[in-house]
Amino acid sequence: MRLGWVGCHQEGLPALEGLVDAGAAPVAVLTLRPELAASRSGAADYAPLCRRLGLPLHHVANINDADTVALLGRLALDVLFVIGWSQILRAPALRSARLGAIGAHASLLPRNRGSAPVNWALIRGESEGGNSLIWLAEDVDAGDLIDQTAFPITPYDTCASLYARVAASNREMILRALPRLRAGERPGRPQPRTAEPALPRRRPNDGCIDWAGPSGRIYDFVRALTRPYPGAFSWLEGRRWTVWRAARLPAGVTPPAPPGRILGPVTSPEDAACGQAVACGDGAVILIEIEDGEGRTLRGRALSEQAWAGKAWGHD
Repeated sequence: MRLGWVGCHQEGLPALEGLVDAGAAPVAVLTLRPELAASRSGAADYAPLCRRLGLPLHHVANINDADTVALLGRLALDVLFVIGWSQILRAPALRSARLGAIGAHASLLPRNRGSAPVNWALIRGESEGGNSLIWLAEDVDAGDLIDQTAFPITPYDTCASLYARVAASNREMILRALPRLRAGERPGRPQPRTAEPALPRRRPNDGCIDWAGPSGRIYDFVRALTRPYPGAFSWLEGRRWTVWRAARLPAGVTPPAPPGRILGPVTSPEDAACGQAVACGDGAVILIEIEDGEGRTLRGRALSEQAWAGKAWGHD
């Protein structure tokens, strides 16, 4: 069986290696050109893995370019896997493989179809996430379901920890489907209909913190946008800071203060929760790790020792 692979995100690497381990090595791997991948959150360099596994690697700018579609045609594929790839495949690319193209969407479709499902699930404070293996169709995230994996979202998860679960489930679901694909089958069932709107795309500037929100929402916002994403951010005395880690201050211990006002340092004997407490619209959060525009990172004692009490976070 002739398999092809398209991917540029970290979430695809375990599944690609799993195919090779199962004796189903793709005949070619397509990934983004390095200069384009550099601007994508969570992008991975596929070259080291492909060298180690002996897989031919092609760098492309767009999966729908005429040259790329022609390359896919020459490969004479039975199935094209598209895992961890942000460009929508148009009809010529979709038709390049005999059985079709298989993709994954990091939600329990049709729930949370659209852009950045992991980030949105955390921003919304959802308690369950998942991953769906689907046949790609011209309508985005609308193809037949091959398999699904559900997992809980704990209060301590971040976008990085959830994408690790997505990556593991990509491998598991693809390997479960592989025997049926090898038998020439096209497994799948139609998705349930839903009126839920597609999730909108998120951009780096959408990461500005609204301190008027409740502390739980701000905590969720920070963990949804932390590494490998650009991060939530705010401004202090004309300087922009990215907030990489935060914690919620227990309810009932927050003195009244305007949203964004720095309440003062928080310390612990183990330095585990050292930082600066900040008032929110309801409650407060503790900033545990922040970074300025020059790459200076403050965490632990270095952050708690800043004389910021009474100052206020806000917009530029």
